[in-house]
Amino acid sequence: MPGNSLGLLFRVTTFGESHGPLVGVVIDGVPAGLPLSKDDVWLELKLRRPGQYLTSPRRESDEPDIVSGVFNGRTIGSPVTIIIRNRDVVSQYYEDIRFKPRPLHGDLPAYMKYGVDSWDYRGGGRLSARETAARVAAGAVAKKLLCARGVIVVSYLYSVGDVELERTPETVDVALRTRLSPVKCPDPDLEQRILSLLREVQESGDSIGGVVETLVFNVPPGLGDPVFDKLKADLAKAILSIPGCLAFELGEGIRMSKMRGSEIDEAIIVRDGVLRWEKNVQGGIIGGLSTGEIIKFRAYFKPTSSIRKPIRTVDLETYRETTITVKGRHDPCIAVRAVPVVEAMTAIILVDHMMRAGYISTDKLTLQELKNIETYWSLYRKYSPKS
Repeated sequence: MPGNSLGLLFRVTTFGESHGPLVGVVIDGVPAGLPLSKDDVWLELKLRRPGQYLTSPRRESDEPDIVSGVFNGRTIGSPVTIIIRNRDVVSQYYEDIRFKPRPLHGDLPAYMKYGVDSWDYRGGGRLSARETAARVAAGAVAKKLLCARGVIVVSYLYSVGDVELERTPETVDVALRTRLSPVKCPDPDLEQRILSLLREVQESGDSIGGVVETLVFNVPPGLGDPVFDKLKADLAKAILSIPGCLAFELGEGIRMSKMRGSEIDEAIIVRDGVLRWEKNVQGGIIGGLSTGEIIKFRAYFKPTSSIRKPIRTVDLETYRETTITVKGRHDPCIAVRAVPVVEAMTAIILVDHMMRAGYISTDKLTLQELKNIETYWSLYRKYSPKS
């Protein structure tokens, strides 16, 4: 099936389904010499795994296995394959609603495309967010490669419902501390308000939407290839491919869409001998090319499609309207566990473009790149939960 791969020089292909034996990823284009271990990948997978507080109760350790492309702890230039086994699969919930598609899910479009006997209805099959574990595994490799140039990608929860962050983190350290938050939120007071809201939503059998904001530090200027491979276009495609994501906003795009050009307070200035944009309202990308400023965008996620409250649908066997309640194991807010997925997809796109622009070696990493990786990857380790 087409549509399973992303990238040109750094190419990622995922495989597997929600209730199959495993999900996994093949990563082609990883240069030789990258130190890569199971723990590096698990470091990132722990941030999105289910079974944690106020997430899906599905108990998956998400422990990865690197089965190709690494020898003696370093990549060897061949495709890197990582698998993550599904160990807590419960499919019986979906037998009762096999012919009763969930209205907010991809059930009916998949039925229409593949037919009643040729699509995996168990937990959404290939359309399930379970597939994103493979993306996060690939993102771990991508983020480590970005460290070769000191580029740091950080995503965090910007809002849940009407509860919204008031101030964007200004430094790498402040942003990275969000990795230690149970809801990936940079503000301790906001974190408690979000936790309270999620408890209320979960107890009522409902779900709620949220927004993930992303910052990318130390991005070189000139990434992106007009006209159809603009950096903003590739980022938007990657982010909108995440299950449940319905909108992408670069910089202050939504606010600016309501303004006049004369009202936008922005200027090109010289700071420390370098051409800069005074306020970076366009999120570090102009004309589809990175400007050298911090890249900033937001990803908007709908409420979790599966809820315990009654929802109206149609029985596909009888074509009669009916009502269902979904008994599976689901998150009250998918935006929380989407945070590391957004990070991963961002890193994958950036590595590909940095390789295309010659900023990261494509055959073998240099000694300087390896030193940079050791320095910057330690920041991710420093701000990661221990369990």
